[in-house]
Amino acid sequence: MGHWWYRNIVEPGKLPLLLALLSFVMSFLVTRVITRLIRAGRGPFKNVTPGGLHIHHVVPGVILVIIGGFGAVGSGRYGFGAYASAVIFGLGAGLVLDEFALILHLDDVYWSEQGRKSVELVVITAAVVALVIGGFVPFGVNDLSAQERESRGLVVMNGATNFFLALVALWKGKARTALFGVVVPFVALVGAIRLARPGSPYAKRFYANRPRARAKAGLRAFHHDRRWAGPRRRFENFIGGTPDPDHPVPLEGPPRH
Repeated sequence: MGHWWYRNIVEPGKLPLLLALLSFVMSFLVTRVITRLIRAGRGPFKNVTPGGLHIHHVVPGVILVIIGGFGAVGSGRYGFGAYASAVIFGLGAGLVLDEFALILHLDDVYWSEQGRKSVELVVITAAVVALVIGGFVPFGVNDLSAQERESRGLVVMNGATNFFLALVALWKGKARTALFGVVVPFVALVGAIRLARPGSPYAKRFYANRPRARAKAGLRAFHHDRRWAGPRRRFENFIGGTPDPDHPVPLEGPPRH
């Protein structure tokens, strides 16, 4: 275990990335627990409202990201400074991405359906970073044996193929399948070979003169959404909390400055 840890984590300089990932996940989970306690009116936690102004946790998150980011740039990949900067950056990134939907919509949609985008982005970000850490890519590793070089080369080739299939799935209008397919084997392959979703760039290009294909794609999308909407909603509710049904859906309008 010690040899594996040194060869694949310490020697390639991945320890700061691992620390950033752990602090990122911890920051998100702790933040979600606290916000759910505040929402339920339980525990000692309260919203920060100095002078009546609600300070969202994305604000300290941005500050931590700036400190950790500049610290990481100035400290390299080894030493206490690099490790401390990675932890600070991860904590800040967790706070920022937890309110990604607020930044995207420029509205407080934390407990609305739109707020689910934050949960999805956090899960995908953690999965992608974990893939990079566990990919065993031979960058920064010295004196690779022939067997190590071959196995790591296969990982790189498989990763590139999977990424290409994910792009095809995205072209077919399957954004979630493409994103999770980047990190989960065979998911991108399924998304790439199955029918495209109606309205996707692929469907507009290749189904325009194929009414049967359009009808079949529409029917398949309907059954897929009906089948998986419930499990996906329960998973998102478990992680991020149940959306507020009384939260107004923001109307589309001119950008606010």
